[in-house]
Amino acid sequence: MDSDLQNLTQALRDFASARHWEPFHSPQNLAAALSVEAAELLEHFQWLTEAQSRDLPPEKRAEVGAEIADVFLYLLQIADRLGIDIVEAARSKMAANALKYPVPPASPG
Repeated sequence: MDSDLQNLTQALRDFASARHWEPFHSPQNLAAALSVEAAELLEHFQWLTEAQSRDLPPEKRAEVGAEIADVFLYLLQIADRLGIDIVEAARSKMAANALKYPVPPASPG
């Protein structure tokens, strides 16, 4: 795993440990929390047009960034609890997607 991700994962472990949260951080509970955070991310885009969703004002963009961070941090914690290298899992998934969805042939012309 990338050293930045390793450092971030360790920081998450330390953060939870200092607060005695480990007993509550089962994969199931973390997945539920991830779902809540993903819904909070989606809420920022509710009722926006496609164009509006691509051009967020700075304050809204910062709020969306905070929600993305929450989702990312929960993903890291789930991967850590299950011993999954999240970078390798992502690379494997991208390779599988490339096989499942090959690049279409170039159209003549």
